[in-house]
Amino acid sequence: MTPSLASLVTPLLRRLDAETAHGLALRGLAAGLAGRDGGRPDPILATEALGLRFANPIGLAAGFDKDAVAVLPLMRLGFGFVEAGTVTPRPQPGNPRPRLFRLAEDAAVINRMGFNNGGLEAYRSRVAALARPLPAPFGANIGVNKEAADPERDYPALYASLAPLVDYVVVNVSSPNTPGLRDLQGEERLARILAGIAAVRQAGQPPVLVKIAPDLADAALGPLIETCIAQGAAGLIVSNTTIARPESLRSAHRAQAGGLSGAPLRDRATAVLRQCFRLAGRRLVLVGVGGIASGADALARIKAGASLVQLYTAFAYAGPALVPALQRELAALLRRDGFTSVADAVGADA
Repeated sequence: MTPSLASLVTPLLRRLDAETAHGLALRGLAAGLAGRDGGRPDPILATEALGLRFANPIGLAAGFDKDAVAVLPLMRLGFGFVEAGTVTPRPQPGNPRPRLFRLAEDAAVINRMGFNNGGLEAYRSRVAALARPLPAPFGANIGVNKEAADPERDYPALYASLAPLVDYVVVNVSSPNTPGLRDLQGEERLARILAGIAAVRQAGQPPVLVKIAPDLADAALGPLIETCIAQGAAGLIVSNTTIARPESLRSAHRAQAGGLSGAPLRDRATAVLRQCFRLAGRRLVLVGVGGIASGADALARIKAGASLVQLYTAFAYAGPALVPALQRELAALLRRDGFTSVADAVGADA
């Protein structure tokens, strides 16, 4: 199946309930049915961050491939990097269905999946079996189980297990669907978690990033950023889904519980990113995510301070054709605005 044919199938999948369609899409990807992007990478999109080289700065956010079942096929669609997870120490089913809702009128999604995944052992085995070298950097997103969790124990253990196999690791302390998880963004708990990871991290092992919520008060960002820097984190992913419900939402699903992603998150995620860049400067690498659906969205996030960006909801709606389209749009806009590289544009508007 070519990428164009895969994009024709995407509207058909939307006739199914959201979680069933997502599962079928992942199985199709894992089977290699989505084809690959055959275009040559535009050199203006090449960039370096986190000590890694990226053919382009457009990545796939965690949550799409929770169990790392389609890493290589996703990379072959043209993503500059792919992040899989969230993975927890033990398998867990997540919250009861239905738990994933399309808000098509709002170009948005609400999910309350609850870290449903097959657990660390299966995830690690799958990642270890990937043919190397990988065509793009690969990140693992890690979290804790809903029950019997000990974050200060679990996050370092997850890092130690996955570090030999991945290019970076993301500490997810910001999903709204695991009770108490967002409390770990407080500087005292976060400091203990990151210190635990630093204690097991060996020289040359992958950098650590922290994924934060868009619902944090502006006053909380400074202490969080200083904690991350003091404890050796390399960057922030800004941001996770929001529990806010903008009045502009039109869908019948707008009142569903869970995290909202997609277009309604765009402005808040950009504002938080810009504030993080102002506070952290070049001390942290920032990854922008939330409502990115075009080359203009990607460039706006880069100019606000992001070195890299990620997609989720827009990719779920538009399918594989979106990835090369965003690359073309972003390259054209960089040249239009007089930038010679992605790095040249980082923070230009912040």
